Amino acid sequence: MQKIKLNDEVIIIAGKDKGSTGTITKVLDNKVIVEGKNIAKKHVKANPNAGVTGGIVDTEMPLAISNVAILNTKTNKADKVGIRTDKEGNKERFFKSNGDSIV
Repeated sequence: MQKIKLNDEVIIIAGKDKGSTGTITKVLDNKVIVEGKNIAKKHVKANPNAGVTGGIVDTEMPLAISNVAILNTKTNKADKVGIRTDKEGNKERFFKSNGDSIV
C-alpha cells in the first residue's frame, strides 16, 4: 500500500514551491505531479498534422515523492503516514501525529 496516493492533499517541503499546498494529479514511480505547482516553461515544436501550435508552454513538472508530505487538515501541517490493519483485516492509512485515519 502506498503512503501517498492520487488526489491526496499534500504540502511541498523542499524546492522552489516550498510551503505551498496542492492535490496530487498523477503518481509516477517515485515522483508525483502536484496541481499548479513546479511550473516550468517548455519549448514546443509546431506540428500542423496533429494540430499543435509551436511556442513556449507552461507545464507542471514532477516532484520527487520525498519532497512532499501529506497535509493533516486538522492541524494544517505536514504529517507522517502509517499503515495499520483493522479488525476485519483491511489496511488503512493514518496520521502518525494523532492516529486519525486518512479518507
